[in-house]
Amino acid sequence: MTAASANDAQDLAWLLRGLSDEVPAIRGSVLLSADGMMKAAHGLDRAGAEQMAALASGLFSITRSAGARFDGSSEVRQVVAELKSSQLFISWAGFNSVLAVLADAQADPALVGFEMARLIRAVRPFLHTAARPAPTAGDRAAST
Repeated sequence: MTAASANDAQDLAWLLRGLSDEVPAIRGSVLLSADGMMKAAHGLDRAGAEQMAALASGLFSITRSAGARFDGSSEVRQVVAELKSSQLFISWAGFNSVLAVLADAQADPALVGFEMARLIRAVRPFLHTAARPAPTAGDRAAST
């Protein structure tokens, strides 16, 4: 697998726009790598999208740890947080990829979850994120 190019990010942003078109209550969405690097975003400014990616990565990771400890599996399907005036949905989106969606409080969670799952199922191979290569001894020496 290769890293996403700028054109890939634009194509993925188009997919996220389509998700917002299907569910107008969606205020913003971010596709990110499991380690929190933003791949594409829609409806959020760059700083907001990067912060959403970091938060979603952390929540996803914590939930994986909870699953491994208490459910016997680190597989996470979806994390949902109900905030005062918003709902946050975080779903596994393919190899090393996560989709985070911020919706209005009035959004139907079943509809948001359904449309997220439908998008992910339709384009999952394009959402995969290549694993980062492990640092070598030369990389570590160069960073010191």
